[in-house]
Amino acid sequence: MKRSGALPANQSRRAVKSISALCGALLLILNPYTACAGKPVASVVLDARPEPAGPAIATNSDLTFIAFSQGLKLPEASFIFDRAALLAQTDAAPARAAENIELATATPPWGSEKSYIIPALEILGFDTLLNAFNRVHYGCCDYDTSFSSIRRNLGREWVVDRDDFTVNQIGHPYQGSMYHGFARASGLNYWESSAYTFVGSVLWEIGGETTPPSENDQIASGIGGSFLGEALFRMSNLWLEQKRGSRFWREIAAAAISPPVGFNRLAFGERFDGIFSSRDAEYYSRVQIGVNSATQDLPGTAREAKRHEGVVDFALDYGLPGKSGYTYKRPFDYFTFQGSVSSAIGLESVLTRGLLFGTDYRIGKTYRGIWGLYGSYNYLAPQVFRLASTALSLGTTAEWRLSDSVALQGSGLLGVGYATVSTIGGIENERANNYGVAPQAATALRLIMGDRASLDLSAREFFISDVTSGNRDGHDNVVRADASLTWRIYRQHAVSVKYQLSRRDIGFPGLDDRTQSRGTLGIFYTLLGRDRFGIGDWQ
Repeated sequence: MKRSGALPANQSRRAVKSISALCGALLLILNPYTACAGKPVASVVLDARPEPAGPAIATNSDLTFIAFSQGLKLPEASFIFDRAALLAQTDAAPARAAENIELATATPPWGSEKSYIIPALEILGFDTLLNAFNRVHYGCCDYDTSFSSIRRNLGREWVVDRDDFTVNQIGHPYQGSMYHGFARASGLNYWESSAYTFVGSVLWEIGGETTPPSENDQIASGIGGSFLGEALFRMSNLWLEQKRGSRFWREIAAAAISPPVGFNRLAFGERFDGIFSSRDAEYYSRVQIGVNSATQDLPGTAREAKRHEGVVDFALDYGLPGKSGYTYKRPFDYFTFQGSVSSAIGLESVLTRGLLFGTDYRIGKTYRGIWGLYGSYNYLAPQVFRLASTALSLGTTAEWRLSDSVALQGSGLLGVGYATVSTIGGIENERANNYGVAPQAATALRLIMGDRASLDLSAREFFISDVTSGNRDGHDNVVRADASLTWRIYRQHAVSVKYQLSRRDIGFPGLDDRTQSRGTLGIFYTLLGRDRFGIGDWQ
């Protein structure tokens, strides 16, 4: 057979067509969204220049060079396929084939595969399992439910129950957050999920317990549970969105933050694998680990408080105002979350609030803010008393640029809610559990001094009236205030000094006015998040 240094013309043309088709298929597979959507695709240059060393490679830039083995002979001119030629080749494939390729390589966007049935079944299953656990753990008789107890509760008047404080004010809100999470993890929006939370709580009050349905439990689970559940849902998805570490540990961490998110991603695979987008929200986060020592201790009738305690504290401010292009159209597009655990008391605080309805505003070139209606859930347990509150407030959150490197961030809110106060280890005639309508106010300021330091000040006040407590003319007034200075030492590592005051003033007929208070001073190692002190880049 005669050997030649070049391919015959007809074979060369066939080779070119084959290579062209191969390139189109490769780009279609490697970048299905661009090819299938008909968006501009980089031109492809086929060049027969030999590769200096190593295997053949392909790079995707404005021009893509595809190197072939030295044994292949092509005409001297390189063959260039522009966008139109490449799209013509991909368009020649059946449309159904392109759709199949996209479906096989893409995870459905969050919310595109929503289900109303799955969360309903999950809530019923969760309640059934919780009821079975409570029967074993608590014994007779509050959870020995039956069709008879359900019929009985349907006809009963709703009451204010006097169950254990932690069950009512931590257990029930967290239970409600699970209802909310199941709906959100199934692709439903905030308001749809809030409806599932409220109805799920009603079902538990009627069918999960034999005791009369409780209005304070309904508020804590059905409303407070949504406020807590939305914050947990968004933090879980934010962690997934950041893609830090291996996927296995990301999934574990996301499931720990919001178990319904982890469950649905595991149980339903790609259907609910889409991640809820943060829309690149500006946020501030930090973790603190340190020691508190009491500087002031008036326990009243509470059990003796421990003077020293180890503390781990986490805080996140999500959706800080001022970022260009970021909007506040979805509930909790702005929210804050803070939680701390103590070696002395266990769970010391859970504080969250989010913007339900609102919009952004600006004043001049240096002031950006948001305002509207906020929903909040608060739990405080500073060793001598406990407080829990679910509330709605009107308020604003803003950032004021004092200079190129100094900024003042702050929030101010005024609202009303439903709150509970309890003395830890108190005596019965102290009216240990006081439930009532609670006007409340909150303010927070953060002075950011460049990339080096921040000064944080915050205060909350709750006035719990006697509307539903059964104690005529009685009241509770609770104040919580914090002041902390954080100094960044290296990269995201910092040290903080914090002073915290918790005070309760009590007044009931037949009892002398009482005061309980605890002040602590602590020093903490602080790990700052990606944005360090959270100053935005809008100016």
